Amino acid sequence: MFLVRPGVLHFARNTRLFSSKPLADLSEGERLNYLRKMALPKSRENPVIFKLDSPDFHSLFTDELKTLASMFKRYGYEIRIAGGAVRDLLSGLRPTDLDFATTATPVQMKEMFTAENVRMINMNGEKHGTITPRINDKENFEVTTLRIDVVTDGRRAEVQFTTDWLLDALRRDLTINSMFLDFEGAVYDYFYGYEDLKVHKVQFVGDAATRIKEDYLRILRYFRFYGRIAKEADKHEEGTLNAIRENKEGLGNISGERIWMELRKILEGNFAGDLLIKIIDCGLSSYIGLPERPNVEELKKVWQNCGHLKLHPITLLCATLRNQDDAVALNSRLKLSVFERDLALFITEHRAPKPHVKPLMPYQQLVLKINNKNVFQYVVEVLKYINSPHLEEFQNWTIPKFPVTGNMLKEVGVESGRKMGLVLTELRNYWADQEYKISAEDLLKQVPNILNVLSEKKRNKQ
Repeated sequence: MFLVRPGVLHFARNTRLFSSKPLADLSEGERLNYLRKMALPKSRENPVIFKLDSPDFHSLFTDELKTLASMFKRYGYEIRIAGGAVRDLLSGLRPTDLDFATTATPVQMKEMFTAENVRMINMNGEKHGTITPRINDKENFEVTTLRIDVVTDGRRAEVQFTTDWLLDALRRDLTINSMFLDFEGAVYDYFYGYEDLKVHKVQFVGDAATRIKEDYLRILRYFRFYGRIAKEADKHEEGTLNAIRENKEGLGNISGERIWMELRKILEGNFAGDLLIKIIDCGLSSYIGLPERPNVEELKKVWQNCGHLKLHPITLLCATLRNQDDAVALNSRLKLSVFERDLALFITEHRAPKPHVKPLMPYQQLVLKINNKNVFQYVVEVLKYINSPHLEEFQNWTIPKFPVTGNMLKEVGVESGRKMGLVLTELRNYWADQEYKISAEDLLKQVPNILNVLSEKKRNKQ
């Protein structure tokens, strides 16, 4: 169901805003006029707020970007830097990625680039207005036609192209991401994003619930940008949080990969633990792979004790999990990488205390026994999780070399293949249990006993 509220951009084909026609059935001109009437009361009359003249801005102008700019100018189309790059420049940062918006339609861009013998790549974005030219066979530029979202379902949108910069700004998520910058340095800010940026405020463009319904992933994007922009851990506006709570179910229809992409960035940013607690408080847990009743007390303890240690995102998430079953469910929802999945399983299995007269020995033995190239890093994350005072000592530990080789086993009569692998595993475990101090000669003396044990196990299976 697509809702329409006063002053917002969420449409249903059968919702009537005028006496005779559903909004989606209006002509393009009628629709644009209506949208402008909704937007103008909350927008600047003159969107140009100042001219940017910083070294970071001028450093963007490679020969390839200058070529792109001159091409659009020659053909009579406007083009501006859009969104995050503008936000970063106004924050004193040099953008790593540039996105561009233009009044040219995809067809017009294709005709222009074809006439100029410019190669185009990634044509999959054309449906939503994005064309990617490769200038001088050296640099790619993602250029998107100004557009409005006519019909959305919270995951994808049917778009209509426009030449109205205000309407394109209106359909973006946050005010700080809705600004444009032309190639002369003029900053266009329709919805007071610059004022929000100056006071480190994160808010949606217009009505928060409407922006969220257009794409439910914006719930997590809000928290991600809060971690990037805000100066205090818990200065959220209650109206924004209420809109998130009221629309949380929509995250259930977002793919796990997209959820994890945003959630991982939240957990890598500022206030990661505080934001995860707030996410749970807003009722998002069961929609993003966490247990229905996460272990919030454990999360608070881990964040308080270990937040300064640059925890892996999975390590912090594991504080909300009660057991390995929860880790399996997390992986099922978020489609984690093999490293992330195994890390979650490892932490939930090994975070319990391991008392030993030599505190690091149980963890060193895990590294020596487990046949996994990542196990050393997994142990590092466990030691972070428990705030071990021996973390640095472990990180500086040189893993000892197992002294027995396959050739040595051949010499004492162990045949190659699966049996040799089993013998090596048993010898390695014995070596680790003896605190890895036994020589190869003494280890080889254990081979007859190991072979007998393996033979007994085989007979019992038959």
